[in-house]
Amino acid sequence: MFSNAVKLVTIGGFDIKVDPSWLIIAGLITWSLSEQYFPSLLPDQMPATYLMMALSAMLLFFVSLLLHEMAHSVVARRFGVPVKRITLFLFGGVAELEAEPKSAGVEFWVALAGPVMSLALSLGFWVLGRFAEGVSGMIATTAVLTYLAMINLVLALFNLIPAFPLDGGRILRAVLWHRSGQLLDATRTAAAAGTVFAYALMTLGLIALFLGQTLTGFWQILLGAFLLFAARSSYQTQRAMSAFEGKTVRTLMNSSPVVVSPDTTLSEFANRIMLLGGVSFAPVVEDGVLLGHMDRVLLSKIDRENWGSMRVGDVFEGLDPATTVPPELPAPQLLKRITETGRRKFLVVRDHRLEGVITLADLTRYLRAFDD
Repeated sequence: MFSNAVKLVTIGGFDIKVDPSWLIIAGLITWSLSEQYFPSLLPDQMPATYLMMALSAMLLFFVSLLLHEMAHSVVARRFGVPVKRITLFLFGGVAELEAEPKSAGVEFWVALAGPVMSLALSLGFWVLGRFAEGVSGMIATTAVLTYLAMINLVLALFNLIPAFPLDGGRILRAVLWHRSGQLLDATRTAAAAGTVFAYALMTLGLIALFLGQTLTGFWQILLGAFLLFAARSSYQTQRAMSAFEGKTVRTLMNSSPVVVSPDTTLSEFANRIMLLGGVSFAPVVEDGVLLGHMDRVLLSKIDRENWGSMRVGDVFEGLDPATTVPPELPAPQLLKRITETGRRKFLVVRDHRLEGVITLADLTRYLRAFDD
């Protein structure tokens, strides 16, 4: 999901990463605090003072977000849900769970942990702010701490809105899941709430634009669009996981795929296999031995005028663990692999023997049949 994220450090076994998009929100926070918020709160200070206050507040907000996600991650790990990384990006942070919670109770406590941490941070910053308020010469520190108390409270309350995929939406899903015992139905309802909230947020953004509040309106529309996409994609992912539960690659694969010989010319492959056969990915087999695969991408790397003289054996890709899967691999794991790698076609191999071919199109067809 965050292919361009940069790893900063590993804490407690969690890789802490920052996506380049975080620089946008970090810059906006620093600019708005140094140019608008702190100058209106504390007039007659030096520009350098406002900048230092803004940078301090931004960095501590960065730490607050990290602690919010760390709370999710620690609780998830305690309940046996693996978490390898935490990534901060344009819209905040995300603890990247390696698997879905196995029960409604686990989902509830993992989701609740983040807002509880933010509320605790808000209280902590407020107490420190009141202490600093009574110390001479700590006006700027008091302002920064008060801001952090407020922003963590806002973060907690916003995340508690019952709109999936916000923490409140996950709590709602956990409650519905516990009541009905149906994870997919609970996800559908929570995602619907998330969709309504996303449209409401975008509507408020449009109103803000008409009122001349350009930055606020643009941000609300962008955040609403992200939440809308996340809510829909989360439901679709859960729908797929439910459909493929208990299924393996063997049950979904094409067990009689079109194969190609290494002696086949590229022209024959293009005309007979791809155009007439409607196949863009084919295992390369010689005397019953699987050698690798040939596909449209490999063909496109060769100039068309050479297709008649060159053969599949000259350009095919050999067997590679990245392109092969065992027949007993659970279908949900295959779907996860497709999502993570972007690869859509795989050779199904057992003891170096070809058993079939499985593609994203095969999974999609099954999913459509499941819906019908």
